Amino acid sequence: METALLIVSILLIAIVLLQSNKASDASQIITGGNEALFQNQKERGVELLITRLTILLGAIFFIISFILFVK
Repeated sequence: METALLIVSILLIAIVLLQSNKASDASQIITGGNEALFQNQKERGVELLITRLTILLGAIFFIISFILFVK
């Protein structure tokens, strides 16, 4: 079970690093550089897949960690 947690952890780190950088967009709120920041933009294609995979891996990580804690 520990090896599964290790594999999920590595995959979660890798997938988070693949996500687009939204922090730079958020920093432009202060400078006023991005008018389209608060527009409703849907994720499509690869971005949507990466977001869903991140949520799935996070849930799996939580469940495995909880199972190991209860043992």
